[in-house]
Amino acid sequence: MKTDFNHCESVYWVFTQLCNDKCDHCYNSSGPQGTRISAQDCLRIVRNLPDRVDRLILSGGEPIADRAKLYLILDSIQEKYQGRTQVMLQTNGDLLTPEILDLLIAKGVTRFDIASIDRYHKLAGARLMTLADLFESRGVNGDDHDPLIEKDHMLVEGHRLSWGYWGASEDMWLGGNWARGRALEKDIWLRDPSHNFCAILSGARGFLGGTELPQEISIQLWKINPCCPGTKFPLGDARREKVADVLLRASQSEIMQRLNEGDPWKMGESIGVTEAHALARGQALENVCRWCDEFFEQHPEEGQLSNPTPAESLL
Repeated sequence: MKTDFNHCESVYWVFTQLCNDKCDHCYNSSGPQGTRISAQDCLRIVRNLPDRVDRLILSGGEPIADRAKLYLILDSIQEKYQGRTQVMLQTNGDLLTPEILDLLIAKGVTRFDIASIDRYHKLAGARLMTLADLFESRGVNGDDHDPLIEKDHMLVEGHRLSWGYWGASEDMWLGGNWARGRALEKDIWLRDPSHNFCAILSGARGFLGGTELPQEISIQLWKINPCCPGTKFPLGDARREKVADVLLRASQSEIMQRLNEGDPWKMGESIGVTEAHALARGQALENVCRWCDEFFEQHPEEGQLSNPTPAESLL
C-alpha cells in the first residue's frame, strides 16, 4: 500500500449527473434532472486533487450535457498539470459534434471512451459508425477499442489521440453489478453473491495502491470513494479537503485496507465481524454492494471518516 498519496495513478470523476438519457440501469440516477454541482465547487475540487495524477477520467451523467463546467474543468486541469496528466472523457457520444470534438482536443482531451454501444442506451449504439468517421476525420486513433484497465496499458503512449467503446451487458457494466440508483429502483440489480465487484478496477481493489491494478479512486460529484458505486458514506469531501489527505486517513483504517485488497468479506474482522458472517449475509442479500451497505449502516462510525460540509455552507 502506498504512503504518498500526492501521486494518484487514476482519478475517475463524475462531475455531473446531468444527462440527455435516463437509462434504467444507471447506478447514479443520471438524467435530464440529474444532480449537479456549481462551477465554483468544480474549481475547488481541481485545486484539491493530488499534485500528480497520471490520468483523469471525466464522466457523468453525460459530461457534454454540462459543457460549460466541462470546459472550465479542462482549462483548470491544464493550468494545474501543464499537460502532464492524461485526460480522458467517458461519454455516450450522443451530443458529440465536429465542433465540440475540435474544442475538446484543443482543451487537452486525448482519450475518448464511448460507453453506450449496447441495447440499454437510448440510441442503442446506432451512432457508432458516425462517431468512428468523426474520430477518423480528426486523426483520433481507434485501434484501442477496449477500456484501458490493465496497469501495463493504462495510459496511451505519448498522450496520443485515441478512442474506444464498450457497452453494458447482463454480466458486466449493467447497473446490476452495483445495487444502486435507478438499477435498484427498477429492480434490475445483479443477484449474484459470488460476483465480487470490489475485486476489480472500478471496485475498491487498489484504491490505496499496492496491487496489480492501477490505483484508482472515484469522486462522485464531490464525494471521495474507493469505488465507482461508492461506500455508504464517502471517505471525504473533495470540495474542502485535499484528496491526498483523505486517502492517507483511509489508509490507516483496517477496514479500508481490506477493501483495498478487494476483500469486503474480511473488512469487519478488526471489529469482530467474521468472514463467515459476511459471506452468509452476502448470500442472503445476493449482492456484494448490498452487504457493504449493510455493514456500514450497522457500523457508521467505521465508514464516516469525515463529516462532509453541505455545499450551501461553502463560501
